[in-house]
Amino acid sequence: MPADTSDLQSAVRYEADERPPALLAAGLGLQLAILTISGVVLTPLIVIQAAGGADAYLMWAVFGAVLVSGISTILQAVRVGRVGAGYVLLMGTSGAFIAICITAIAEGGPAMLATLVIISSLFQFGLARRLALFRRILTPPVAGTVIMLIPVTVMPIIFDLLGKVPDGTPAEAAPLSALVTLIVIVGIAVKATGMLRLWAPVAGVIAGTAVGWYFGIYDTAQIADAPWFGLPDASAWPGLDLSFGVTFWALLPGFIFVTLIGAIETVGDSVAIQRVSWRRPRAVNFRSVQGAVTADGVGNFLSGCVGTVPNTTYSTSISVTELTGVGARTVGIAAGVIFIAAAFFPKLLAVILAIPSPVAGAYVSVLLAILFVVGMKVLLQDGIDYRNGMIAGVSFWVGVGFQNGVIFPEIFADIAGGLLQNGMTAGGLTALLLTLFVQLAEPRRRRIEVPFRISVLPEIREFLGTFASGSGWGEAMTERLDSASEETLLTLLEHYRSEDGDGDAERRLLLIAHKERDEAVLEFVASTGDANLEDQIALLSERATEAETPAEDEVSLRLLRHVASSVRHQQYHDTDIVTVRVKAPSI
Repeated sequence: MPADTSDLQSAVRYEADERPPALLAAGLGLQLAILTISGVVLTPLIVIQAAGGADAYLMWAVFGAVLVSGISTILQAVRVGRVGAGYVLLMGTSGAFIAICITAIAEGGPAMLATLVIISSLFQFGLARRLALFRRILTPPVAGTVIMLIPVTVMPIIFDLLGKVPDGTPAEAAPLSALVTLIVIVGIAVKATGMLRLWAPVAGVIAGTAVGWYFGIYDTAQIADAPWFGLPDASAWPGLDLSFGVTFWALLPGFIFVTLIGAIETVGDSVAIQRVSWRRPRAVNFRSVQGAVTADGVGNFLSGCVGTVPNTTYSTSISVTELTGVGARTVGIAAGVIFIAAAFFPKLLAVILAIPSPVAGAYVSVLLAILFVVGMKVLLQDGIDYRNGMIAGVSFWVGVGFQNGVIFPEIFADIAGGLLQNGMTAGGLTALLLTLFVQLAEPRRRRIEVPFRISVLPEIREFLGTFASGSGWGEAMTERLDSASEETLLTLLEHYRSEDGDGDAERRLLLIAHKERDEAVLEFVASTGDANLEDQIALLSERATEAETPAEDEVSLRLLRHVASSVRHQQYHDTDIVTVRVKAPSI
């Protein structure tokens, strides 16, 4: 945690499960809605205009996008069963889908888009359910590389928008409106601080639109013709394309890739919102993370049913929560309700839809530039060594090469219906294959699966002794590994008994051991209770200076804290993973 974490946490006025005054919650919900509704509307606008879609379908897609964003935002906040994070996570249309959605509409029509979004959302449900199993595949190099390739695939389309104005428009209209938009957004974002910085995109769009209005490229007639209240033409709903032809199979891998990357973004946002929603630092609850990814999948599924662009979490809600100190779930509910209400006011949506293309292009260009930096941060989040740098560097430039059609086009252009012509898909596949190769080439991870009970300790001791000997460690390291594994198992069993009342139920424990330089990494995969070991150990650390006798159930935790160099506890639905690192004693 950064050095100023305590100051940040002490600034939290209302935690996630507290209820602020209704007026405060509604006001913050309105602020979030105003900050993000332009992005929710502009993404389908850009996609459909670039793909040459009809105006009736555009109005329907925008209505559906705003409506689904409201529903999924509420779902994130209230958390129904295993669906939803239980935090303020604003949902909106995803810019990462722009390129692949344009291709889907242009080559197969809106019905093809709807089908692809529905099918790809099913993979997100699978990812959410088995999030623990994907942690070694969707690594930072893979996710970061794919995110950086998204702007590479989209930018040519966005640059075309910068000069898209009606015939007879003055030559300076497009460049000036785009330039003013860019200057205002970047200027405020760079120079402003605190809450004002969050308004940079809104201020830039308003300033650019004002310039466009001066030159006559802001379509006020469209606003005047839109009714105040109503629904779009239901006949514009595209339906589904169930032919499952060549176009479908060629585009499906790209949709799955972007869906999984959107899920990774949701994982990051759901972790971040937990950090800023509590006064006291807590270990990350990965069950909440799974709920956030599942709710994201529900939003994508609904987007496909409606026939619009998929959605994802917006990090704006994290910034607002951090600045205001209000993490109450009621804020998310209020923002979702406002989105739903806005969907039924066509005149309000028309104000955004009338924004000139050069303004929209400049706005999205800034967002994509930020997205590229986000990819870099993801890539570097755990540090980068030579191996990860090689994976990311090779994969990125392979993606750029395929996107621009310069890597043996006579060979790869027609493979799998042109699958590799999309740089994001080509680069992402390369990153995955390289990651799998590296993992297969690593020294074999040793594993043992045993019943989850105390009687298996002798079997675990024998297993760890063989592992230590094979890793070149002596008796001292073997004893450390033995102590760490015993205390971890005892603590997990104790928490399991306290929650379930029976520690001898037929549960299985998987222990995976491998060596990383001078450390042994032990992974305990089991089904346990709700108590988080990281929280418990942090609490013990705070008590370390107090003159008190430890409770009997804290003895194992105290021993584990001193034996292990680090302990990480990831809690998923039905599965807990405790990763214990033990440093070898110096000779």
